[in-house]
Amino acid sequence: MKQSTCIVLAALNMLIAVGAGAFGAHGLKAILSIDMLAIWQTAVHYQMVHALGLFGMGILMSQWTDATLLGRAAVTMLVGIIVFSGSLYALALSGILWLGAITPIGGVAFLVAWGMLAWCAYRRQSSSSH
Repeated sequence: MKQSTCIVLAALNMLIAVGAGAFGAHGLKAILSIDMLAIWQTAVHYQMVHALGLFGMGILMSQWTDATLLGRAAVTMLVGIIVFSGSLYALALSGILWLGAITPIGGVAFLVAWGMLAWCAYRRQSSSSH
């Protein structure tokens, strides 16, 4: 993923998370059960946190000469946002419980993306100290 694409997608995800949070607090409060509203808010929280991570990756891409793995980490983070938060939004709105079984796939994508970022930083640190 290119730096500009990464930052645009991060900003769009933050925009969606803010809108979804407001929609949950004002539009869905009277419609959803307390449990489903909590699921909605979890989706919002994780979308925002990981969109900020995606934004940080975009910034790092401009500073690191070899950002190939970092770009792959950004794609993995985006997949995590779509699968994790997307499945929770769908679950909260539909009440279809099996959608919750998809959510951990997104969580694993988050873990992999953060691990890739850590590996990129470690490799960068190791190569600059030699």
